[in-house]
Formats: sequence, structure tokens, C-alpha cells
Amino acid sequence: MIVLASQSASRRAMLTAAQVPFEAMSPGVDEDAAKDALRADGLDARALADALAELKALKVSRRVPGALVLGCDQTLSLDDGSMIDKAVDREDAARILRLLSGRVHHLHSAAVISLNGEAIWRHVERVRMHVRPLSEAFIAAYLDSDWDALRWCVGCYRIEGPGAQLFSKVEGSQFAIQGLPLLPLLDFLRVRGVLAA
Repeated sequence: MIVLASQSASRRAMLTAAQVPFEAMSPGVDEDAAKDALRADGLDARALADALAELKALKVSRRVPGALVLGCDQTLSLDDGSMIDKAVDREDAARILRLLSGRVHHLHSAAVISLNGEAIWRHVERVRMHVRPLSEAFIAAYLDSDWDALRWCVGCYRIEGPGAQLFSKVEGSQFAIQGLPLLPLLDFLRVRGVLAA
């Protein structure tokens, strides 16, 4: 059994589908404040995802001694290194989609396992996302169709839903796009004896 330090529906669904025994627990982390502090330290998108995943894992790990705690996070960066956060509202979501339109961006999907308040395993996976040119009509219709779900997603899309229509090409794992580098995690859990080898 592992503890997922997240209430993310997509991460819970991936673990459930892969038949990983787990329970979910909210880490209670103020992500915006944590991001601001870590960015002030000059972390790039990859390092930021890793640091946030570790923060969540460690926070829950201190509450459940003896448990393997999985913390996850994901960041989005453009080719110039600038980062994009979750949209604050629908208007901001449209702005983000216009910014991503016709461009390549990178998702950095991090997972950290902690035990007794110490990080014992980590993995960060990068995926290159090629967004096709998006018309204003498409952006409006897309936000109308899926706003309640995508408002919580970095980049304003769910690849497992209508968000798939944004892309002309994806280079990397769909698991990582959804916020969890699942295959490296499964390998670690087999090594630890949580899953059958």
C-alpha cells in the first residue's frame, strides 16, 4: 500500500487502472506560495516540478510513518524557459490557449516517494507537446465544452478528453501528460516488493 499525497482524479484513476493499492490523502500545501518561494530561488520548470512533488510527499510522510508516500506535480514551460501556471479564470484560459497556439511546449511531470519524512526515490519525465494553430472559434467552443474539468489543469487541457484536439503531435508518455510518470513508478514499486515482479 502506498499513500498518494494528492486528490487528483487523473492520478487516482491511473493508479487504480494499473491495480496499484493506494489511499489518497491531501497534502495541504499552499501551492501558489510554495511556487513563489521556489521560483525566487531560481528553479527552472523541471526542478520546480520535482521540488513541489517532494514537498507534498514529505508533508504527508511526516503524518504517516512507515508508509511509502507518493507526491506528484507538473509544470509547463515554453521553449524560452518561461513557465505557465493554471488559469485563474476563463478569460485567462483563453489567453493561455492563444499563447500555446502553434507552438511547442514542455510538460515536466515529477514523482517523489518518501518514507518516514525522507525522499527515497524520484523521477521527472518531460513531454514535448506540439499545439496546432487554434482559431478563436475553436478556443471559445473548447472552453464551453470542457471548462469545469480543464480549469484545474496546467495548460488548460486534459489529453484524455477534448483537449486531445489541441495537438498535432506529442512526444512522450500519455501517463506523464496526465501528471504521473507511471511506468518508472511501477518499476520502483516492483523493486520494493509492493507489486509482484
